[in-house]
Amino acid sequence: MNESVALRPASGCSATPVLRERGQREVFCGLTSIVWLHRAMPDAFFLVVGSRTCAHLLQSAAGVMIFAEPRFGTAILEEQDLAGLADANAELDRVVAEVIARRPDLRHLFLVGSCPSEVIKLDLARAAQRLSAAHGPAVRVLYYSGSGIETTFTQGEDACLASIVPTLPATEAAQLLVVGAMPDIVEDQLRRLLADLGLPRVAVLPSRREGNPVPVGPGTVVMAVQPFLGETCAALRRRGARILTAPFPFGEEGTTAWLSAAAGAFGVPAGRFEAVTAAPRARARRAVDARSGPLRGRSVFLLPDSQLEVPLARFLTRECGMTAIEVGTPYLHRELLGPDLALLPAGPRISEGQDVDRQLDRVRSDRPDLTVCGLGLANPLEAEGLATKWSIELVFSPVHFYEQAGDLAGLFARPLQRRALLAAGGRA
Repeated sequence: MNESVALRPASGCSATPVLRERGQREVFCGLTSIVWLHRAMPDAFFLVVGSRTCAHLLQSAAGVMIFAEPRFGTAILEEQDLAGLADANAELDRVVAEVIARRPDLRHLFLVGSCPSEVIKLDLARAAQRLSAAHGPAVRVLYYSGSGIETTFTQGEDACLASIVPTLPATEAAQLLVVGAMPDIVEDQLRRLLADLGLPRVAVLPSRREGNPVPVGPGTVVMAVQPFLGETCAALRRRGARILTAPFPFGEEGTTAWLSAAAGAFGVPAGRFEAVTAAPRARARRAVDARSGPLRGRSVFLLPDSQLEVPLARFLTRECGMTAIEVGTPYLHRELLGPDLALLPAGPRISEGQDVDRQLDRVRSDRPDLTVCGLGLANPLEAEGLATKWSIELVFSPVHFYEQAGDLAGLFARPLQRRALLAAGGRA
């Protein structure tokens, strides 16, 4: 079957020396991941233990009015907590009880730690055990850290899913476990493709409903759809699952390679694979070609932010005709990113970690046509005449698999199109 989906050769970046940066960092904190996780897990509640700054961040990032009853909130540290005049655990027990009483549909409640020193001192892992015993089995209380001290904002999802893994039931059955939060429409598209391929059993973590828990065991083959899920994959491996790596499903080429790896693991015949994927592959290629015109022949510089940078660079260079000058990522997970690195055409610098001042110096020196960066850097670079793309938008938007391939190209083309229109207006 591999011959039918042979990838165009590339000299690859597997052996490219990695520039390791350790300096000033500029990223959102891991609490941001709650904004998409709470949509993927409708019977879960995320209770951040933190400061008013944490509450303002979530409120602003989610754009949710307070009367909309979102499935997240903040247990705010007040002055009496900071002065040691209140029993923090008693207060936490009270707040959790209020949330559960108000939301009887909950099945998961996550205590999410933040970065204030007063929160770090709290043993929230033990608190989660105590509260789970008090409110279980109807509601399971788990803990993870969403602290801004972590690698980058997408690590919040990794920590959340890793906290779920020890609670998953065991199974010996052969199955594919797809790991990573996806919009419902993207997950539904993926499930249809895998069902048409004839895979015996497919599960997704996170599950939309706790009432249908995801099992795991020696017969489980795990494939991630997000490159920042290293801890979750490691936790699943400890449960006996096998981790299967492939290029991530961005664009037609990446999606085909990802599905090919899944099909190969379960012995899907080549003819069936071709019959199932031929039409969506053709649609994806046409969509990418239609949207990527402004990108062809242009250069791109990807600053480290979301950990999506390596597979996105592979998509932009191989499918959209761009040239990558530098591909930076907060953390280079060699196992998960290896297939994408092997396909990424040789030439760009590969950097890991952050030293914002040095990286900005290189951006100003290279003057790329498009810079993919965090929100805090975009406006200053735009003021200097550089076109930018907010990397966080690529995490919030549906961008995986065939039907979203054209939209993904369009997200990168839009800043260049806008700049061209502004330039034309200025000349007029």
